[in-house]
This record gives sequence, C-alpha cells and structure tokens, in this order.
Amino acid sequence: MATMADVARSAGVSVATVSHVLNGTRPVSPGTRQAVLDAVDALGYTPNTLARSLVTARTRSIGLAVSAISNPYFTEILQGVEAAALESGYGLLLADPHDDPVHERKVVQFLHERRVDGMIVAPSAQPGELVGYLARHAVPTVFLDRMVDPPAAGDSAPAASGPRFDQVGAESAAPTARLVAHLAGRGHRRIGLVAGLPGLSTTRERVTGYLDGLAAAGLAHDDRLLVSGNSESACAERATAALLALPEPPTALVTANNAMTLGALRALRRRGLSVPGDIALCCFDDFPWADLFSPRLTAVAQPSRELGAQAVRLLLERLAEPDRPPRTVRLPCAFVHRTSCGCPQQPERPGAAAHTVSPALPESPPEPLSEMGTAS
Repeated sequence: MATMADVARSAGVSVATVSHVLNGTRPVSPGTRQAVLDAVDALGYTPNTLARSLVTARTRSIGLAVSAISNPYFTEILQGVEAAALESGYGLLLADPHDDPVHERKVVQFLHERRVDGMIVAPSAQPGELVGYLARHAVPTVFLDRMVDPPAAGDSAPAASGPRFDQVGAESAAPTARLVAHLAGRGHRRIGLVAGLPGLSTTRERVTGYLDGLAAAGLAHDDRLLVSGNSESACAERATAALLALPEPPTALVTANNAMTLGALRALRRRGLSVPGDIALCCFDDFPWADLFSPRLTAVAQPSRELGAQAVRLLLERLAEPDRPPRTVRLPCAFVHRTSCGCPQQPERPGAAAHTVSPALPESPPEPLSEMGTAS
C-alpha cells in the first residue's frame, strides 16, 4: 500500500507539501499541486483518515441537520453546503430533524457522537433543547436559514459568557414588504398573507415585512387577512380557503414559502378562481417550476446555494478561530417579476436579471415593472 512518503518521492516534493495539497492547509503552486495529485493517482494512494483524526483530533467532517427530505427548499441549500465542504476537504454527515424539536435533539446528538468537527443546523420553531445541548458540549455550530434569538435569563441555552453561535440567513422582512408594495402599486387594498410556522424567525420576519408593506402603502391592517399556513401545503390550502370565505376576501395574496404557494393555488382552483384575473398572487421562495405555471409566478428568490456555502465558510472560520466574536450574516434576495401579480407579460430581454431586494423599504408603492428574467 502506497504511503505519503511514496507520493512525495514520486512527485519530487516533501512529505509536508503532499500534506498541504491533500489537506488544503497551505497554498501550493498549481504545478506542484498537479504533480502531487498525479502521483496520488498513479500510486493509488488513499489517505488514512482515521489515523489522521487520531493525531489532529479532527475528522474533517461536518454534521448537517436540515429537513431536506420533508422540505424541498433545503435541497439547493444542501447542494451549496456539500460543494463548499468538499472544496475545503470536508465530508458531510446528513440527518433530517423533520422540523420536530424532540427528533432534532436526537439527530444532533447522533452527529456529535460521530465526532464531527462542527455542525450546520436549520433549527426548529422550538430550539431550546437543541441550543442547550450544543452549548453544554461546546459544539462549533452555525445556524442556517432560521435565526435563534439570544436566550432569556434562566434558559438552558448558552449564557452571554458561554458558547455563542454564528448564523446565516436571507433577508426576509424587506423582500416581503416589497411584494406587498408591488401589489399595492397594482391598486390592491385587501392583501392577504399566508404565513409560515409560528415560532420560526423566518415567519416572524415575513409577517413584519407584510405589516411594514401595508403601512408604507397607507393600508390598514385587517387581522382576518393574516392567516397561518404552518409552512405546509395542506395547511395553506385550508388557510387560503378561510380567506376566500370572508365577507370581503382579499383581492391579492402573498404566500410565505413555496409549499404554501402550492396549497394556496390548490384552494384557488377548488373555488374556480383564476390568477391573476380573480386574485393576484405573489410568493416568497422562487422554485424551478415557478416559471412553468400559468400564469408565471412573481416571487422572491432566495440565494439558496450561497446560503449553504456561506454556512460552511462561517463554520471553518469558527474552527480556525474558536474565540472570535460570533457573526450573523444576511444575504439579499431577488425580486423575480413575472405575471401572477397581474402585470402584463413582456418580451424577455437578453441579459435581464432579477432585481436584488434592498433592505430599505420603498417610500411609496412602485409602479408596475416590466418583466425581468428568473433569478439564477
């Protein structure tokens, strides 16, 4: 069996250089790097990961706890995490918490017992036990997509002097306000919101954006127009049906994630209503088939893959500098203008791109925009 020393002799470099190439611990010139990789291939060398982990106390593995099976939104995020991890020489151990606080705690313990170097976790709506476990065991962790509020006094979560966590997520409030402002600019005065699962930071932020958008447009908030779809298609279908049954139903609707968009569309179809002829629709979360619906869905697109890649970068920075202050990173979303909002379809322009949503709320509702291409 070939050794690292054999690779070094074949490539004409030192063992340390081979180590740097394989572990990514120091920059190496392209020519030298290629010579090492060619020697590895020629000799069939396989690094002894187990032996290396015993020496370094690192397994070069990352635990990823996201509900990728039960929530398709996380699929692209997972792809971003995987690509960034592999590029940095890390493997992934994946567990699906199913957005259940009890199961979440179990899968995180499972990953921790497999000696991962750190974790990336999309927390549930009740993350108290999760945060407490990670804090007690000082597990380097990045919270992904959903933010975790600082713990109150007496909570089992980390105290101010204890372990603190990095977080990365997309902007939610301003993009939701942008959707509301756009619908108000189309003349709608009764705009409903099908909100997500209570307790999630993304739900709170999108509700805030909805209320901000109404206020900016000079529209009064009607509590009956704000309903919960629990981030699920079936619940969103029932919530949308309740909105449509109101004495004065909304003339426009915002759905707060892609699963709830499908539920809302199902409810509208059951009532025989057309979009945007009978009711306008905008959604938070673009998805690959949104451009195939008739009408094509106006949406907020999140930078899913970049969220995953940024989570990996934050975790690697934490592993390199365990004592640095925690960071919270927010990435901008894009406004993808199609036709479900009631705007006329325009010919696509070569090179057109989706609007990046500014964190600042527009001072007044915008005029209808010409259609832009889908977000990348």
